[in-house]
Amino acid sequence: MIIDVIMPKMGESITEGTILEWRKKIGEFIELDEILLEIGTDKVDSEIPSSAAGVLVEILAEPNDVKDVGVVIAKIDTDGSGSSVEIASKEETPIPRPEPEIVKAVEPKPIISVPTTSTVEKKFYTPVVMKIVAEKGLPLGELEMISGSGRSGRVTKKDVLAYIENRGIASAVAQPVAMPAVAHQTPSSTPVPVSSALAGRTVEMHHMRKLIAEHMRESINTSAHVYVMTEVDMTPIVDMVKSKGESFLVKEGFKLTYTPFTVDAVVKALQDFPEMNSSIFGTSVTYHKNINVGLAVAIENGLMVPAMFNCEEKNFLGLCRAVNDVAKRTRSKQISADELSGSTFTITNFGVFGVTVGTPIINQPNVGILGVGAIKKQPVVVESPQGDAIAIRSMMMLSLGFDHRLIDGAGGAKFLERVRHYLETMNLETVL
Repeated sequence: MIIDVIMPKMGESITEGTILEWRKKIGEFIELDEILLEIGTDKVDSEIPSSAAGVLVEILAEPNDVKDVGVVIAKIDTDGSGSSVEIASKEETPIPRPEPEIVKAVEPKPIISVPTTSTVEKKFYTPVVMKIVAEKGLPLGELEMISGSGRSGRVTKKDVLAYIENRGIASAVAQPVAMPAVAHQTPSSTPVPVSSALAGRTVEMHHMRKLIAEHMRESINTSAHVYVMTEVDMTPIVDMVKSKGESFLVKEGFKLTYTPFTVDAVVKALQDFPEMNSSIFGTSVTYHKNINVGLAVAIENGLMVPAMFNCEEKNFLGLCRAVNDVAKRTRSKQISADELSGSTFTITNFGVFGVTVGTPIINQPNVGILGVGAIKKQPVVVESPQGDAIAIRSMMMLSLGFDHRLIDGAGGAKFLERVRHYLETMNLETVL
């Protein structure tokens, strides 16, 4: 029986998708729910599982083709009734359908063989894995050492990427580098290379980077960007995270970070300054009833901004759970396209990389974006009734980018000062 594979609907506002990569070739067998292809939209890139088990007999869309939702993009033969002539017409060399017993023993997906040092066993690797190996310059000898997490010990894309990441960190420094226990903390003084780019090569820009480039250029052309900055004394919050971080982890199952404190202060400030929680459409301004905070999350090929909806209804613990949830699902590619739109204000945290201050670009159609810097200990003049003194405090820089078409400098400065006020005066005894 021939089953049609159609372009799936990735979200309510998504009407089309771009074919990024087919994980199977014509003639190859695919299991139910095994990844068949990767599709990109203007919101998110997604891996699409197969809706049936069988042999892929026809591919109707090539990489970079844009297809409407509901259009047939491939066909799968579920019982072998498809003609072998049709398969052969798509490939120079016909690939026979694997026998059932072979399917059970070894997944027929791999088509590239690599000689191994063992005379007993011959390992196979998928085209995706071999492509990564070639791009990263990984010796085949090391590839054979990687333990596979796939069926029958097959080495997957994630296995290779995880190995390369760990390998790069291990070879970059002679001794282990102490990583920050919580977000915003100053990183080790020894830089660790994390870029996958190779000098001397010209490659096609990734689909996500193309979308980011388009959206950022559109924002620059749309909004009149202005920035104001201020320092925040985060010492009480830092002390609280240190004292309650372990018990919080045991109770909730994830770490207590500084991001929910910032989100909480932003939500309160947005309630005081509703013009910052608005959007401009032509010459009309929409003041949003709900506060949907977009949280910028760095991923492998770029940046995504999932929205946390109705933040004004959440208490501090609810915000902690929301921040952890959207960040975790975004990094694991489980976030939906609908969650990547609808934000009314955005927070981007470059402080996790040790950066002190930045000037982020507004996430359209928002009129404001808050940049959060790293928390660093500094000597600060502390005023008191007994006189001035110099003390070591944990300080953080905040930068606010806003649309000057709607918000003037005074309005932006007042909003940022209100965020600072809420952070420095938060009642930490009652938040948890």
